[in-house]
Amino acid sequence: MHTIDKNGAGLRRDRYNDCMGFRTIVKKVIPTSVFRTIEPTGHLVEAMIMTMRYGFPGRKLKVIGVTGTNGKTTTSFMIHTMLHSAGIKSALITTVGYGIGDDIVHQKQHITSPKASVLQQRLKSFAEAGVEWVVLETSSHGLAQHRVWGVPYQVAVMTNITHDHLEYHGTFERYLEAKTKLFKIANKHGLRFGVANAEDPNADAFLNYVENKTTYGINKGDIQAKDVDLRSDGSNYTAVVGDETYSIHVKIPGEFNVSNSLAAISVGRKLGLNKQQIEQGIAALETVEGRMNLIDAGQKFKVIVDFASTPDGYQKFFESMRPLVKGKLIAVFGSAGRRDETKRAEQGAIAGKYADVLVITEEDDRDEDGLQIINQIADGAKKHGKKENENMFFKPNREEAIGFAMTLATDENDTVVLLGKGHEKTIERADGEYPWNETEAAKAAIESLLNR
Repeated sequence: MHTIDKNGAGLRRDRYNDCMGFRTIVKKVIPTSVFRTIEPTGHLVEAMIMTMRYGFPGRKLKVIGVTGTNGKTTTSFMIHTMLHSAGIKSALITTVGYGIGDDIVHQKQHITSPKASVLQQRLKSFAEAGVEWVVLETSSHGLAQHRVWGVPYQVAVMTNITHDHLEYHGTFERYLEAKTKLFKIANKHGLRFGVANAEDPNADAFLNYVENKTTYGINKGDIQAKDVDLRSDGSNYTAVVGDETYSIHVKIPGEFNVSNSLAAISVGRKLGLNKQQIEQGIAALETVEGRMNLIDAGQKFKVIVDFASTPDGYQKFFESMRPLVKGKLIAVFGSAGRRDETKRAEQGAIAGKYADVLVITEEDDRDEDGLQIINQIADGAKKHGKKENENMFFKPNREEAIGFAMTLATDENDTVVLLGKGHEKTIERADGEYPWNETEAAKAAIESLLNR
C-alpha cells in the first residue's frame, strides 16, 4: 500500500519510531482502565511544570476557547479571521494549523489540543510577538487530561455536543463533563463570557457555569439567522439580534457553517467589533483545509473533501449536500479503528439514506481488522437498501477507493464526496503511519481518469 504525494508518485511509509517512548510502552503494559485513571495526573504535572517553565505565557494573552463535537475548527478560523480582518493582532491553534494572522502553519499530528509543552511554547511565542487574542480550539481530551492547565480562557464557545470519543470517556455524561470544564475556567477570568448553540439540548449545561452568556441558532437563540440562502459555493443570510441586523456572506458551504458563523458573530459583538468589521470578517474566510473543500482538477463532475467523521457531522453534511446535488451523490468514507465502534453503523445508515452510491474504505484502521470495520458500517447502510456490488462497494485501500469512486461519476451533475480525512497528513495502519493528503489523492485519481 502507498499514498500520493504532490506529484502523484508513491511515497514510502513513515514508520513509527523503533523507540515508541515511555508513555506508549506504559500504555501497552498497564491495563487500559488503570492507565486512564492515572493518565490525567501525569498530564496535570506536565502542564504545571511547562506553564512555569515558559513563564505563565497565558497571563499576557486573552484567550478564546472553542469546544464541541463538530464545527470547532471552522468556528475557530472564523473568529480568528474576523479579529485579524478588524486589525486586532490574533493567533490561532486548531486541529488544522496554528500561527499568527495569515501566517498559519499546518498541524501534522492527529490531535486538537497539543501536549502542554507544545501548547505553552506556542503561547509564549505569541506573547513575545505582541498577540492580543488567541483562539484556541479545545478538545474534551485536552480538558479531561488537564493539558490546558494554566490557560486563562476569558471566552468559551460551545458549537454542539453529540456522542463522540466514548471509547475514551466511557459515557456521554463524562464526555459532557469534560467539555463543560472550558466554561468553568472561563468564568474565572476577564470577560467571564460563554457562547452556546441554543439548538443543542445541552446548552444550559454549559451556560450555567458562566456569569455572562449569549446563545445563537438558525431558528433559536439570542442571535438567529433569517432569510438563509444556501448555495454550493457558500451561504447568504441576515443575522438578527434584537433590533440589530448583519448581512452575512459565508464562503464555506453548508447550513452548519451558517450556525458556526453565528457563534463567531456572538464573540465579535462581545469583543466590541462594529457591524462592518463583523460582516467583512466573516466574509474574509475563504476556506478551511479539509472542510467542504471543492476540488477542481479539470473533471466535469464535482468533488468535495470534508472532515466529517461523526454521526452528527454526517447528518449535517448530507442534509446540506443532498438538495444541492442533481445527479448521483457518491460517498467515499470509513470509520476509525480503536475509536467509538457504536458510531460505525450509524455512519453507514446516514450515508446510506442520503447518498446514491457508497464506497466504503479505510479511515485510520490502526491495528483493527479493516474488513470488520467496513462490515460494521455496511450493516447500517443495508437498512436503507444498499447492496454490495450494486450501490455499495468495499475498497479497503483508500487510494483505490477514491480512484474507483471517480469512475462512477459519469455525469456533470454527479458529486463525489470524500469524508473523514480532511486536512490530515497521515493515515494510520496496523504497521504504522503513512503520509497522506486527501486533496492530492483526489487530484491524482481525477488526473488518472482523464488520462484514460
